[in-house]
Amino acid sequence: MSNNEPGFSTLAIHAGAQPDPTTGARTTPIYQTSSYVFEDTDHAAALFGLKAFGNIYTRIGNPTQAVLEERIAALEGGTAALATASGHAAQLLVFHSIMQPGCNFIAANKLYGGSINQFGHAFKNFDWHVRWSDPADIASIESQIDDKTRGIFIESLANPGGTFVDIAAIAEVAHKHGLPLIVDNTMASPYLLRPIEHGADIVIHSMTKFIGGHGNSMGGIMVDGGTFNWSESGNYPMLSEPRPEYGGIVLHETFGNFAFAIACRVLGLRDLGPAIAPFNAFLLLTGVETLPLRMQRHCDNALEVATWLKDHAKVDWVSYSGLPGDDNHQLMKTYSPKGAGAVFTFGLKGGFDAGVKFVEGLELFSHLANIGDTRSLVIHPASTTHRQLSPEQQIAAGAGPDVVRLSIGIEDVSDIIGDLQQALDRV
Repeated sequence: MSNNEPGFSTLAIHAGAQPDPTTGARTTPIYQTSSYVFEDTDHAAALFGLKAFGNIYTRIGNPTQAVLEERIAALEGGTAALATASGHAAQLLVFHSIMQPGCNFIAANKLYGGSINQFGHAFKNFDWHVRWSDPADIASIESQIDDKTRGIFIESLANPGGTFVDIAAIAEVAHKHGLPLIVDNTMASPYLLRPIEHGADIVIHSMTKFIGGHGNSMGGIMVDGGTFNWSESGNYPMLSEPRPEYGGIVLHETFGNFAFAIACRVLGLRDLGPAIAPFNAFLLLTGVETLPLRMQRHCDNALEVATWLKDHAKVDWVSYSGLPGDDNHQLMKTYSPKGAGAVFTFGLKGGFDAGVKFVEGLELFSHLANIGDTRSLVIHPASTTHRQLSPEQQIAAGAGPDVVRLSIGIEDVSDIIGDLQQALDRV
């Protein structure tokens, strides 16, 4: 291979992977084991003391998982990554590493409903507090920062509304105040957008979605951008102060630009335990190999479907950044010129009741709570994923009562449109 940096598609297939040293197997094996034999007592001591890298116990790391981590880190342009059992688990470990009781973080109000619940309810048990803000209103983000704020959290492409966010502008505010910017890049995937290139410090994915792509495995991941100075302010003691369980090691001092990923693994995953199963890591590795092909087809199909829906007599509005007249179109062209993603929302003129009837009339589409599948998917967020939110929160999140969310698959687009037409005929 030449000395040039490999392209995205090459990395999606090859990054992190070598033929198995024992068998010569070309595909990364499933290392279905809970634990690993040490070379000797000194080797074991070095591993447990963070003096050497290697395998101890699959709750902390696994060889199949390690290839997946290296591959996603390469695709995102990060320094290291940590795979977990789910996207929620990745978020938990990230915030566990930066938060202390009584601290707060700023989060966009346009988020996946599950994240809104996790931040607004579950995190209260840790005495971590979220402050909601409109990601399009940079001043509203900055106005809520105080001496207890420890981070800013956004989605690069908001779920369910499918709107892009000005990552660079928000990163500027975060760094002005000495805060890391955490970006959930699930909806865009690194094929469309790499947040680290725009100032993000940490990237999160639910790999269950586009990275896996086939709806057959759960997984999450956090990617360390290697860009944030965890020692400067003294506000991140898990990284900047000696760790007594590791002989007084200061993680940021010892591990430098991949210290955050290390902290999430040896202080979070070690004790909280949301480890990814080796078989799921294997399935996700297989899925990511076709990510660039799938994402482009997703985007091409979604644009054609959105264009068709926009002119339908029973459709009140369509929100898709790929449409030239969309308010978010310019931001999409800036951050994601290859496409606007697979997920978007629209509203039916009959409101809530029409939305429910429409969803129930679809045949090719699967009615389920997921996105990023090869198959076309549909859901009515107000009655499902966002039903636990107040009406005001639903509207703020882009999940009002009239909203239908589509995740456009990679089927023949004529068949996708045909199914939408027959369902609309029943409304």
